[in-house]
Amino acid sequence: MKKYFSLFLLIFLFSCQKKEKSQEINILFKADIQHLIQDVDQLQTAIVTNQSPLKLQSQFLKTHQNYKGIEMLTEYYFPSVAKAVNGPAIPEFEENDGKVIAPEGFQVIEELLFPVYEKQSKDELLKQIGILNANLKRIQKTAATNTLTDAHVFDAMRLEVFRIMTLGITGFDSPIAKNSIAEAIPALQSIQKYFKVYAENKKDRTATLVLKTIEDGIKSLKRNTDFDSFDRASFILNTANPLSRSLYQAQMKLGIPVFKEVRGLRTTAQTLFDKEVFDPEAFSGFPDYKTTPEKIALGKLLFKDPVLSGDNSRSCASCHHADKAFTDGMEKAVSFDGNAFVERNTPTLKNIAFQRAFFADSKVNYLEDQAVAVITNKQEMHGDMEAAALKIKTNKDYVARFKNAFPANGINAFAIKNALGSYIRSLSNYDSKFDRYMRGELTFTADEKAGFNLFSGKAKCASCHFIPLINGTVPPHFDRSESEVLGVPNKNNVLDVDLGKYAITKAAIHKYSFKTPTIRNVELTAPYMHNGVFKTLEEVIDFYNEAGGEGLGFKLDNQTLPTDKLNLTSLEKKQLTVFMRTLTDLIREK
Repeated sequence: MKKYFSLFLLIFLFSCQKKEKSQEINILFKADIQHLIQDVDQLQTAIVTNQSPLKLQSQFLKTHQNYKGIEMLTEYYFPSVAKAVNGPAIPEFEENDGKVIAPEGFQVIEELLFPVYEKQSKDELLKQIGILNANLKRIQKTAATNTLTDAHVFDAMRLEVFRIMTLGITGFDSPIAKNSIAEAIPALQSIQKYFKVYAENKKDRTATLVLKTIEDGIKSLKRNTDFDSFDRASFILNTANPLSRSLYQAQMKLGIPVFKEVRGLRTTAQTLFDKEVFDPEAFSGFPDYKTTPEKIALGKLLFKDPVLSGDNSRSCASCHHADKAFTDGMEKAVSFDGNAFVERNTPTLKNIAFQRAFFADSKVNYLEDQAVAVITNKQEMHGDMEAAALKIKTNKDYVARFKNAFPANGINAFAIKNALGSYIRSLSNYDSKFDRYMRGELTFTADEKAGFNLFSGKAKCASCHFIPLINGTVPPHFDRSESEVLGVPNKNNVLDVDLGKYAITKAAIHKYSFKTPTIRNVELTAPYMHNGVFKTLEEVIDFYNEAGGEGLGFKLDNQTLPTDKLNLTSLEKKQLTVFMRTLTDLIREK
């Protein structure tokens, strides 16, 4: 009996000593945080001792690259602190308490050091270094007691792949130094280091594929770290997509579960370009908004029926034409009374479901509320939801259809708006040439590929119109939709008077701020901008090429569009338009 007890004790002690995989990951993570804090201290010392600008810039680049080594788990477990460490260098408005939050972190420091360091910035630079150090120590302290799980680690690894392709190589978080390609290397290396903890079986083909894909990706990044000329299309096709897919397959092989939670980007996403990779229910807001085929069919009928307007003269389809990607081809639609024009250009309804805000001024958060706002707007449809419900109840066909779609509700304002919202959600199918190219089903011409590389690189389009949605919904969590201040002119080439989001928030930073829209089907949706001022894609590209309102001499203090010119050549402008035409849906709605 004593012999068996001793054997049991040895087994017990051995099992206690053996760490869980996620525990090993946490040890590596905490060591990387400490290393980064030391790098920040070295940068601080270099500033204090007045070392050369070149030395300061070099130390900053080294430090920011090392941040990429902790980015994966920092963004996953501590998103609010991660935003303070590496968020955009523009102020934000906190709507709950009406306060403007000043930017801080790496991107603010980057702007103080690049392109040229001015010694009069020293005090502000040291202040920002101090804030950065404090935030990193917050991460360090929280990480000391944070519990990781294998499921979370694999989720974080795939999300980091998506972050690299959408925010990393596009220059989103290195806008001035343009060091994004080099920074993708340590981001990949962090995935490599963490994955190796799970890759015990050296002969496992899936694990081998993951590690080989990472190695090949790192080699491709090292071959060309030039921001403007890097081949992003090939990197996504040959590294990012295969890597996220093989990570998912490795997770399945290891028997590590995938989360069941409802999320904008499905937890089962193997690549960002899989069909139905986004979950419309995660964007719809409430369980009773759930889309069904019956609701879609009913919503399509209501969309085309003038019964929703005040005098039965105008339907949703009056201003949203299917052949124009549900726009109307006008600068602004004629108002309901026929004596004026509505406030803004009619936006497309195609591929808008996966957003967190609607209307140019972001005044509502759900498609259902967008439908109600249009129906009840005196300039647009001058309708009333309850009155429309009463009219609809007199139609036997509608009565049957509503009973089928809403057996517990009948005909009321909720059912009307939910049917319309369900139909509009169904218009988001993401099946353009671009999508099929990224899924490996079609090839691009040389100009189309060059155009995509410009779009996501030198032209900086993808730093606001994020791939794959090509709108302002921020990856990889897709939990917020952004607005930008561009400095859009009117037809007289002076700043347009529309104050945009400012009318909703009354925050000065939101003056002339408009939601970043989808530019899918952009070749069908002219004229462009919130006021329809630009008639062609070429005019839009010229506007951005000249740095927006800054280039027109408007001098907006709160312009969020970079104020440096893009310096695109005539060929590059043409290639951009060629690429943007690949965003047109191959199957058109009728």
